[in-house]
Amino acid sequence: QVQLVESGGGLVRAGGSLRLSCVASGHTFDSATMGWFRQAPEKGREFLAAITSIGGTIYESASVKARFTISRDNAENTVTMYLEMNSLQPEDTAVYYCAARKDSVATSDVLEYVYWGQGTQVTVSS
Repeated sequence: QVQLVESGGGLVRAGGSLRLSCVASGHTFDSATMGWFRQAPEKGREFLAAITSIGGTIYESASVKARFTISRDNAENTVTMYLEMNSLQPEDTAVYYCAARKDSVATSDVLEYVYWGQGTQVTVSS
């Protein structure tokens, strides 16, 4: 059974940091590109960053790259992906999702990600 489980969300003050984790199992995720997305209330799902099976990364923008860092740890049966978030601002408040493709192509297109977690809430207070 394929599972992606996020954790690490919570309430943080502006300027603070959080580290999100996503544990993926039930599929050969060690050879798949994985990504982080977020969705704020009444907004569409937004791409943040993706990482290929060999560690190649893409970010939504230079500003995201300056504050967020994506990484992954490929174990034998489980892959854990991380998103280190620094200098958080109230506009970063959203539900954060991890997702995975079936292959190792790096892409920001939300429609090309097949597997999704349930999301973890990040709330940044001013």
